[in-house]
Amino acid sequence: MKDFAQLFSSLDETNKTNEKINILKEYFISVPDADKIQTLALFTGRKPRRQINSTLVKLWAMEMADIPQWLFEESYQVVGDLGETIALLLPENEGTQDRSLAEWIAEINGLGPLTDEERKNWLKASWNMMDQQERFVFNKILTGSFRVGVSQNLIIKALSEISGLEPATLTHRIMGNWDPLTFSFYDLLQKEDASDDVSRPYPFCLAYAIQETSDQTKTAEEMEAALGVPDQWQAEWKWDGIRAQAIHRAGKIFIWTRGEELATDKFPELHAFLSGLPEGTVLDGEAICFADGKPLPFNVLQTRIGRKNLSKKVLEASPMAFIAYDCLELAGDDIRSMPLRHRRSVLEMLHVKSEFKDVFRLSPVVPFDSWQQLYDLRLRAREHQAEGFMLKKKESVYQTGRKRGDWWKWKVDPLSVDAVMIYAQKGHGRRADLYTDYTFAVWDGDKLVPFAKAYSGLTDQEIRQVDNFVKRNTLEKFGPVRTVTPSLVFEIGFEGINKSTRHKSGVALRFPRILRWRRDKKIEDADNLDTLKALLVQ
Repeated sequence: MKDFAQLFSSLDETNKTNEKINILKEYFISVPDADKIQTLALFTGRKPRRQINSTLVKLWAMEMADIPQWLFEESYQVVGDLGETIALLLPENEGTQDRSLAEWIAEINGLGPLTDEERKNWLKASWNMMDQQERFVFNKILTGSFRVGVSQNLIIKALSEISGLEPATLTHRIMGNWDPLTFSFYDLLQKEDASDDVSRPYPFCLAYAIQETSDQTKTAEEMEAALGVPDQWQAEWKWDGIRAQAIHRAGKIFIWTRGEELATDKFPELHAFLSGLPEGTVLDGEAICFADGKPLPFNVLQTRIGRKNLSKKVLEASPMAFIAYDCLELAGDDIRSMPLRHRRSVLEMLHVKSEFKDVFRLSPVVPFDSWQQLYDLRLRAREHQAEGFMLKKKESVYQTGRKRGDWWKWKVDPLSVDAVMIYAQKGHGRRADLYTDYTFAVWDGDKLVPFAKAYSGLTDQEIRQVDNFVKRNTLEKFGPVRTVTPSLVFEIGFEGINKSTRHKSGVALRFPRILRWRRDKKIEDADNLDTLKALLVQ
């Protein structure tokens, strides 16, 4: 654990890519293989099951620190992180420990059969043999909140330089449903992949966003200068569903989301079409709710996400389809290195032969002769229940991760309204002492009605200015939330809007964020609820 805690600290102290890679390489070279695979698991989101709930962890920390609950809660609000708060408040350790990361995780996994009293004694004894940094990292693992400021790409690069294996090979090997207790570091670094995990998906190919200027979208001329002639590109609508890979191998079917969640059971409507695909087929596409010949809003899909049991009523209200836009594997052969035009012809062939075309749908290629024509079509994306266009070079291979040049997403301009900030809450991490999370309202008659929360879009300087305003203009306190004097107006952008019975405003926004601080407007100039509701028909 000492080595892992030091790794976490060293990575947190630098924002230089090469330094982080060197830190990772030194760590992976020096620690035992069991720690290496557990580290890889933690860094890729495979956390041990939480054995003690956060309420008990907080209670036992207060007992050990001998402080009242109010003081703990006040400290928590200032720090913004439970694991760090506990590490700062606990008394100085009386002993030391030399257990490895793998040994500590084994102990955490073994807590299941113990009584609460036994767990408390174990936890207090564990804290008592760790220094502050070790406690912090240990607490993050214990509570299931472990996060690290290192991308998977950096980890893969470090491992690639150590092993000599290609990054794409390593990325593929750590995809899927592997368990650090059964998948060893030796398995990861074998020269030939001997894995028989038929469920394993491929790393997703991701697109770069076409950046717009602050005042207007890119013109057709700018598109031509950036991407070249149109006939080199394939355009498809960008769908607002869940990116997924659909797999049929060895008589079994699997559906993996981009977040590496195995979601086969969540989409029973897709099973028949998947089983009907030829053996050894992997498709890339969008799992999306679909009815009456068109995609349904994302909020319909949200009604079934996270449900353990899908009732007949839910299935009828949110029917699923799979909009496929690529084929990655055919007859067991990896065809990602084939050009897109070839993979598209394979996909179309599979679609023609399928008996389930109501569920297995092709992402249609949008014909266009000029960038101006596509620009004009893009302005009508919402009429097609789409977010804009995906642009892909016809000769492009299916790459690993996000590579600039071959795949682009050209999204429609966000919807926006001017709104008044009425609540503020402190952020987390390095912004734990700043008010960075805001609630916004629009007018409903002479009252301000909250409709959205947002925390991104301002510069660091603007955040400090808003934080200063909040501290000087607080009207009421409700735990971590502050009611502030309605004075500041912001332009709030969002991708979509739907009716909602759960919100007082009657609407729910998709991806709300701050576009700009409207210092030129008074609160009387903010939009009203009717303006928001009028956007429901767009």
